[in-house]
Amino acid sequence: MTTILRGNLIHAPALGQLECLPGGYLILEDGVIAALCSRLPEQYQNSPVIDYGDALILQSFADCHLHAPQYPMVGTGMDVTLLDWLQKYAFPTESRFVDGAYARQVYHALARELVDNGTTRVIMFSSLHTDATLILMDELEQAGLWGYVGKVNMDRNGTPQLQETTEESQRETLRWLDACGQFHHIKPILTPRFTPSCTDALMAWLGRTAAERGLYIQSHLSENDREIAWVRELHPDCQRYWESYAKYGLWADHTVMAHCVHSDAQERLAMREANVLCVHCPDSNINVRSGLAPVRTMLNEGNWVALGSDIAGGDHLHMMDVITAAVRTSKLRSLLIDGSEPLTAADGYYLGTTAGHRYFGAGAGFAVGDALHAIVVDDSGIDTMGNMNFTDRLERALYRAKSEQIVAVWAGGKQIK
Repeated sequence: MTTILRGNLIHAPALGQLECLPGGYLILEDGVIAALCSRLPEQYQNSPVIDYGDALILQSFADCHLHAPQYPMVGTGMDVTLLDWLQKYAFPTESRFVDGAYARQVYHALARELVDNGTTRVIMFSSLHTDATLILMDELEQAGLWGYVGKVNMDRNGTPQLQETTEESQRETLRWLDACGQFHHIKPILTPRFTPSCTDALMAWLGRTAAERGLYIQSHLSENDREIAWVRELHPDCQRYWESYAKYGLWADHTVMAHCVHSDAQERLAMREANVLCVHCPDSNINVRSGLAPVRTMLNEGNWVALGSDIAGGDHLHMMDVITAAVRTSKLRSLLIDGSEPLTAADGYYLGTTAGHRYFGAGAGFAVGDALHAIVVDDSGIDTMGNMNFTDRLERALYRAKSEQIVAVWAGGKQIK
């Protein structure tokens, strides 16, 4: 089936590079991009066209790190640092997801807000509760989203209401994995919460399970000074945080590590060599006072970096807000720390779209052969000083557009809003 979209196409095939096709045509065959054209080819002259007029057709967003069970507490607990925040706010909130009815209510709302804000792909933490994790996966799939979701593993340093035994964690992880075959677009990813939350025995088991089942892994890395010192106490044989994962087989191609705020040159090299994805979470790093990640340095060195909202350490689910936060925090790092070149709006757009979609096997920008993941932004209602070029219109949309300006969302080649 042929579907043709018309509008002002703007995509990011490479870091800092924008390609604009004013009044262009996006031709889909069964939801897959067949061509991008400035004029409609002769063979499609009689085909119906969905004409979005002067609206912007942009890539949809990929949110590569967020905690679904923290959704109810977004915007609270911003007065404490990471480890205290976990104990005081995050763990009590997550413990409520033992209740399946509550999980259904929350996760339905979360899925809808993700769609409304133009996020179509996610890499997400659930809680340690198997049934709630399956509910989350079901709600995301029903909403038309694509992604990876992990049942959290934590058999130490939790709370009485939010901690498993090692045996329970292993048993429930297997029960969860065995049930994941019912989903088509939402896949499992193994999720040791972070090194302090998992015993050596559990980490070793997760490493073996990842290898046996061909599963990806997600966790946290070098987010906070106190956290890093704690990992050194728990693993005195590891000079750097990343080694506490590597020694158990949890450091491999497509491993996802959130934050990496304090990753030094050797840790960044280890990420490059293993093709580890670093997920920058600018709002969270400011809110819980973890620091300003060296994003420009990582990009210059060739590290794979994408963006995450990290709700509820982050207080914005809308990835446009996350993109602009990444730009602002890069300016702060430049001013206060190292004089590095700040990110541009084009850089941020790439990190929030192409860099994250790459995790799912997508190509560069609106790549021919990829299923369409796109949003349509009607920016006509945003005040303007006059005629603007398309690069400026993109920047203005990133800074000022709200969910109501996102008038259509496409995911996996299907319109879901």
